[in-house]
This record gives sequence, C-alpha cells and structure tokens, in this order.
Amino acid sequence: MKKKNILVTGAAGFIGFHFCKKILSVKNYKVFGIDNLNNYYSVKLKKDRLNILKKNINFTFSKIDISEMNSLKKFFLNKNIDIIFNFAAQAGVRYSLINPESYIRSNLKGFLNILELAKIKKARLIYASSSSIYGDQKKFPISERSNGIQKNLYASTKALNEQLANLYYKNFDIPVMGLRLFTVYGEWGRPDMLYLKYLNAIKKGKVIDLYNFGKHTRDFTYIKDVIEILYKILLIKKKKYFQNNIFNICSGRPTNLLSFIKCLEKNYGKKCKIKKVAKQKIEILKTHGSNTKIKKLVKKTKFINYNEGLLNTVKWFKSYQS
Repeated sequence: MKKKNILVTGAAGFIGFHFCKKILSVKNYKVFGIDNLNNYYSVKLKKDRLNILKKNINFTFSKIDISEMNSLKKFFLNKNIDIIFNFAAQAGVRYSLINPESYIRSNLKGFLNILELAKIKKARLIYASSSSIYGDQKKFPISERSNGIQKNLYASTKALNEQLANLYYKNFDIPVMGLRLFTVYGEWGRPDMLYLKYLNAIKKGKVIDLYNFGKHTRDFTYIKDVIEILYKILLIKKKKYFQNNIFNICSGRPTNLLSFIKCLEKNYGKKCKIKKVAKQKIEILKTHGSNTKIKKLVKKTKFINYNEGLLNTVKWFKSYQS
C-alpha cells in the first residue's frame, strides 16, 4: 500500500508533536513536519520533541515559517501532500497585548498561505481553531452553533481563520475541517500554560499569580484524548465531513482552577505560594463545551478524567526536569 503523505505544521509544538508521534507509529504514513522554532517559549523543549520524532525514518523536518510564502512554495514544490494538519499559530492570550503583530503574521498571513497551498495541491486541510472564539457565554454547554464575541486578538484571529476556510471551501472546493480546541493539557505541554507554570513554581519555590482569584472554570482536555480524535479524523474518507465542518474538541467536564491546582499539588506532593489577583479584561470566565458532535463523528464514548491526566503529566514533568 502506498504511504500517504501528511504535512503537520507546528510539528515541534505541543499538539503537533504528539500527533506526529501517533501517526508515525502507523506504517502507512510519511510525515513532513514544519515549524519556525520561535522563542515564544523554550526552544530546547521544541528541539527535544523533534529529536524524538527524528528517530523515525518516515519523519522529515524542515524549519519553515508559514508566514513566508516563498519558503513554503519551495518546500511544497516536489512533494505530493495528501492531507495537511495545521497546528502552527502564535499561541497565548496575554502575549497578544505585548506582541500583536506576531498574531497577524502567523495566524492570519500564515493560515492564508496554508489555504493557498492546499488549493494548489488539492490537499485536505484540518486546522486548529480555538474555544476562545466563543468569548463569555451564559448558556452551557457551548455548542458549535453558539455565537460569541471574541475578547482578545488571539481569539479574533482564530475566528477569521474559520471565515477564510469557509471562503476557500465555497470558492475552490477545498475540503476543510475546523477543530475548536478547549484547554489542552498533558505531557510535553507549553510552559506558558497554567499547569506547567504552577509545577515550575513548585519546583523552584516561587510565587505564582492566580488571576480572577482562582475562580475561572475551564474545560480541560487531555492530550491523549485529542490525539485519539485527530487520528480518527485522519481515517475519515467521506468528503461530506470536510465542508468546513466545525467541531468542539473538549472533555465536556468543566473544572474550577482551584480544584485543578489541588489535584496538581496532590500528584506532585508539594504546594507553592499563590498570589490571587484580579481578572484581566481579555480573559474568559468559563469554558464548557458540548462534545456531542465530535463523539458522534469519531465514535468516542469516554474521556480521561483530569486526575489521571495530571498524574501522567506530573510524572513526565519530574522525569523531564530531572
């Protein structure tokens, strides 16, 4: 059987790394990974992820910024790409207050470039959107039909991604699917996310700021559940699911941050000092998604609870940091 060629953008990132690792365990795929390896967070962590992937002969990595069209075109020139998974993006909400231009460059210009190349190559495109596009809601769980007002630049770029994808589907018949991810956590995660910031604070004996006095609620979704869903999407053949269909990717079990932190402390065996501070305007108070639609699509019935997910995460953290 001929190997399918899969392009994964953001391959050195948290979700991209885990997804590459999963599909490389299946012999039917050749994986091309690209990433710009920017210094938004630890480049060492990104390279450590890549070193694991490079051990597989079916993985090829190229350092490319998706906002640079000439580099992308050169990369694509002699490659027959069947499916693109786009995880490359400037992440983070608070960072958008400091460096807004990076979100325009990567999340908008970069995504437009990926759409253009999907059009040229006639490749199927699955792209990462975000639960942040919903903003603050009053009715829960949030379904894919819910309308939202974005509260920060990151969320706005993701909402525009969905609109661009829909235009390319309608105008050029590009098969696309958008995935609204809800607070993904787990091993090899981004150091700027709360759970890893908290673990680092415990390890180093530092004080950590807890916004909104810890009253936020998040629909935490474990990385292994996300990867299972992504892999099942990869296997879907029917084109009707790629008409810019949008799916929530979430556990459907909202958790208060203070409860989440207590579980972290229990699994680590130590606590750290917390400084409770006021809520920032750009932050969403609560996320709680409906996963009915995605469960029906991929026939998934169970999501890993955060107690188990955090236990695995803490074990990895202690091992990686030693």
